Amino acid sequence: MLQTIIAGHHLPVCLYNASGAMCTTKSDLGLLADSHAGAVLTKSCTLAYRNGNPKPRYHETAIGSINSMGIPNLGYEVYAQTALEHHQKYPPKPYFVSVSGMSINENLEILAKLNQTEQIAAIELNLSCPNLPGKPQVAYDFPQTERMLDAVFDVYQKPLGIKLPPYFDLVHFEQIATILNQYPLHFVTCVNSIGNGLVIDWQTETSVIKPKGGLGGIGGDYIKPTALANVRVFSQLLRPSIAVIGCGGVKSGSDAFEHILCGATAVQIGTQLMKEGTDCFARIATELQQIMQQKGYTNINDFKGKLKTIE
Repeated sequence: MLQTIIAGHHLPVCLYNASGAMCTTKSDLGLLADSHAGAVLTKSCTLAYRNGNPKPRYHETAIGSINSMGIPNLGYEVYAQTALEHHQKYPPKPYFVSVSGMSINENLEILAKLNQTEQIAAIELNLSCPNLPGKPQVAYDFPQTERMLDAVFDVYQKPLGIKLPPYFDLVHFEQIATILNQYPLHFVTCVNSIGNGLVIDWQTETSVIKPKGGLGGIGGDYIKPTALANVRVFSQLLRPSIAVIGCGGVKSGSDAFEHILCGATAVQIGTQLMKEGTDCFARIATELQQIMQQKGYTNINDFKGKLKTIE
């Protein structure tokens, strides 16, 4: 009922983790593989081990989260090795690797190496990290995005998608979609957190995270309307062969239903995974199935992209 296909790979359930949420260590990845998630996605990786920004760098609120992690990760070699181990133990469950090098050259070096690991189902190239001091989000710079994708597809021929930041202006949607439609992308993930928000503890009169003077990426309920708009618009502007993966504010079956209704082929879960743990996948899947049964839908394609608007 909830199955889907991403980058040519079958997912028994259309729900899985967002990169960054409980996916950094081998233990994290093992818990995801053992869960009801339909796939496993790694933490965005760099060429070498990275400690990330100073702590505290993640904070939960009643309706969301703020973080400035700074891409702490084990380095791409560990995630490539884990792909081999994952394939031996969980062969039906796709294993995706998120890549976020510090430069075009670093991305190219990582991708050239990962090209040799057959057990990686697809790459999610992260062009939207808002939490690296001094590093702009690539996908807000359209000429830079074109240069990056030109270079990437010169060295990487296997399934690849990109993670996008949230866009807010319709002209920007159209401009970036025109660029993305030029490349053999398999999917786009919409959206990463909204960058440079600020959460304050009014009692102590301080910011709740340390990096960047308290500024960080906002997730959870805060970003759901923006995420839905991005899923909706990109599902209309991108060619049909590019799947849209929804991400942002998913904590219930109805949230996942709305993402799919807007055009999502699969749905990632971040903040709620951090709050609830991997049990969230089975719960949300059950809630989504109940909604579909109530409406008489037998699979997600029955309602995917069929949002009604007021005439």
